[in-house]
Amino acid sequence: MIDKKNIGSSFDDFLKEDGLLEATEEQAIKEILADQIAKAMRDQSLSKTAMAKRMNTSRQALDRLLDPKNTGVTLQTMQRAAKAVGRRLSLELR
Repeated sequence: MIDKKNIGSSFDDFLKEDGLLEATEEQAIKEILADQIAKAMRDQSLSKTAMAKRMNTSRQALDRLLDPKNTGVTLQTMQRAAKAVGRRLSLELR
């Protein structure tokens, strides 16, 4: 039997060593939030145009919000999106 605790480091350690951990976590969080907003829109049969109107924003701004690679979306925009689909944005520190 192989003792797995002595084989290499964790993936988080690998990312941290390469200076990629923070960016990877940001990307993952944004992707999860974008997926949740998109799912809520589908569940409500809400088009992008209608969603943008509810948020009082442009369709292009909504596209940026739903783009998992765009981590530059503000918390205010995420809150407006959550409210537009009847949800509440919740954040926590760990």
